[in-house]
Order: sequence, then C-alpha cells, then structure tokens
Amino acid sequence: MSKRILVIEDQEDNRTIIRDLLAANDFEVIEAVTGEEGVAAAAREKPDLILMDIQLPGLDGYEATRQIKANADVKETPIIAVTSYALSGDDKKAFAAGCDGYVTKPFSPRQLLAKIKEFLA
Repeated sequence: MSKRILVIEDQEDNRTIIRDLLAANDFEVIEAVTGEEGVAAAAREKPDLILMDIQLPGLDGYEATRQIKANADVKETPIIAVTSYALSGDDKKAFAAGCDGYVTKPFSPRQLLAKIKEFLA
C-alpha cells in the first residue's frame, strides 16, 4: 500500500510539480490550497506525511502546523516545511511551530524525495 502525503500549497504550479514527483514515486497525493483546508484534510485523511507551504492565504503554515500538532489523532504525523522563506532563522520558526523537516524553494526533486523518505523509512 502506498504512503499518503498531504500537500498544503496555494500555488498551482508548485502543487503540479510536487504532485508529479510524488505520483512518479508511488505516493498517494492529497491536496489542500489553504491552511484551513490543510488542517481539515489532515484530521480527515490522516496522511503518512505532510508537505507544508509556510506562505498561505488566511491561516499561514506556522499556525496550520500548530493546529495539526495539537490534534491527538495526527500529532505524530511528520510535517516538512517546503518554503521560499530561506532567511536566517526562518527554519527555526518552522521547527518551533512543530515542523519536523525544512526544505527551501526552489528545491531539487532529489533533495525533497530524500527528505520525504527520511521520515517515511
């Protein structure tokens, strides 16, 4: 049975790239466009891993991560921040919010897959 990954990303082109990469590697992809949709999808779908954009409309990725980690049913689900926020300290903010991993955009597909496999091993 393939692992299920929730992609919370508001940019369609980024979702397409990630969806194609994950599907080509036999992952099942669930998508959400906003932080609110992502929190709801995490609770409903109980994915094996979450890829979280930080810059989202409405509820940002930091707060969405905090809300997901506050839900006992999914708090152990690894969350990898996939973000264009690459300034010094941005990774610390993501980890403080509850993210388990951090990948900056633009990412190399190989780098993102390695990070995903690290958490799903």
